[in-house]
Amino acid sequence: MKMKKSWFLFLLTMLTILVISACSSSDGGNDTTNQGNKDGDAKPASEVPKEIVVRVNDDPDFLDPHKATASISFQMLLNIFEGLMAPETDGSLKEAIAESYEVSEDGLTYTFKIRQGVKFHNGDDLTMEDIQYTFDRLMGKSGGEKMSNNFDNVASTAAPDASTFVITLKEPNSNFLYSLTALQSGIVPKSNEGKHNENPIGTGPFAYVKYSPGTNLELKKNENYWKEGLPYLDKVTFAFQSDDQAAIMSLIANEVDVTSVPWHRVGEVEGSYNLSHQNNNSSLVVTFNETKAPFDNVKVRQAINHAISKSDIIDSVFAGYATPLGSNMSPAMGDFQKTGLDKMYERDVEKAKALLAEAGYPDGFKTKITVSSHNDMYSNIAQIVVENLKEIGVDVEIEVVEWGIWLDRVYFGRDYAMTTIDLTGRPSAYEVLNDYISTNDSENFFLFKNAEFDQVMSDVLKETDAAKQVGYYQRAQEILAEQAAAVYIADYQIVWGSDKQVTGLKSYPFWFHDMSEVQFSN
Repeated sequence: MKMKKSWFLFLLTMLTILVISACSSSDGGNDTTNQGNKDGDAKPASEVPKEIVVRVNDDPDFLDPHKATASISFQMLLNIFEGLMAPETDGSLKEAIAESYEVSEDGLTYTFKIRQGVKFHNGDDLTMEDIQYTFDRLMGKSGGEKMSNNFDNVASTAAPDASTFVITLKEPNSNFLYSLTALQSGIVPKSNEGKHNENPIGTGPFAYVKYSPGTNLELKKNENYWKEGLPYLDKVTFAFQSDDQAAIMSLIANEVDVTSVPWHRVGEVEGSYNLSHQNNNSSLVVTFNETKAPFDNVKVRQAINHAISKSDIIDSVFAGYATPLGSNMSPAMGDFQKTGLDKMYERDVEKAKALLAEAGYPDGFKTKITVSSHNDMYSNIAQIVVENLKEIGVDVEIEVVEWGIWLDRVYFGRDYAMTTIDLTGRPSAYEVLNDYISTNDSENFFLFKNAEFDQVMSDVLKETDAAKQVGYYQRAQEILAEQAAAVYIADYQIVWGSDKQVTGLKSYPFWFHDMSEVQFSN
């Protein structure tokens, strides 16, 4: 799961989510409602469910959008918060709180006309003071610590009138607009200072009600949402459940309305539920702490790349619902992905042994792979890694820890040797790859450091020609592959199963359960 500068990561994180159980009609009859759905019986409008429960694998790390880092958090929080811009399902951007914008010819000045009539969930009108406060907070200009590196290139911000907000950059940045979605800069009210985590307030389609750690996060309809007629649902509850197998049983038992379906169990629900396949746009990796021996040696990392069987993992863990990768970019990113890199490290045990010998480890070594317990696939992948690496003399111990501990020790503390995680995709190619910039302390938990990579990622921000930008991003992927920054396994598909009455689910090239247009059809 990819982390946000602070998701992410993930998207955070990354990671499987499920949408659960609708409250039923006014008499509370869940079974009757669900059975009616499957039989195709029409119901009076008053009996069509207005409540749904969204199952995610674990708790959010923060409710404050400026502190949240895990993609699992943004799966939920993007229903609460909005930015000046918003991502589309195809990865492009559209205006959100900003009604329109202009960019100066020199690429330095961004002028936004702010949408009028937008209200926060507490009923207060969105003002220019709130927008200024949001960016001051992110940049550490409001007396607190800097909360994002995304705005280091900002020279100034200004509000010349009650409907105009101007951001001036120090130098052009081809990726800057992507920093203005709620993934990076959710707009928050100044009046809520000091309470953004305990009582989050945004302008999105749903408002915060209650967070019960280890249980759920409850949201309610924003009655004053600026998009007329939306949302359709009155209540959304994100329920935390790490066991994918239990979730599919809940679907079959009519206790949930939408859930991701474990790849090996698709056949059990096929026909009775709507199934859709979502390209995850993530990079599932087995990766290393590159400051710790022996992983500070590129030949060791290359040896492990040759030893690990991607096909074993794809077939065993994902039942074939995955596409092999060769670097940190999914085919979902189109031309930005450098194709062919998945062939760089064909499985070759003898070559792997030779590389280990050249690196000074002819008899192999012992190490540990630390994985989170919040999704079974990580432990399943680790078991295959153990068996693959045993063939080249590398003895790997599996350590399974809770998600919060993984975040604290591995992601933030960098106290690990090996781990496996899926780095959640972003609509921006730059955001997909910038984890590896040596100065990106908040996200570069691999502690990867390469001068050419840093330079390429710096140059692409100054490049205005779109075709040349693609070239820079492809070279960056080549460097990651050549340096074996990780074992890039696959981009896996999510199979969603939903009650046939549920409509309006959208897929984005990152983790987001957009509930704004979800409803129960009749």
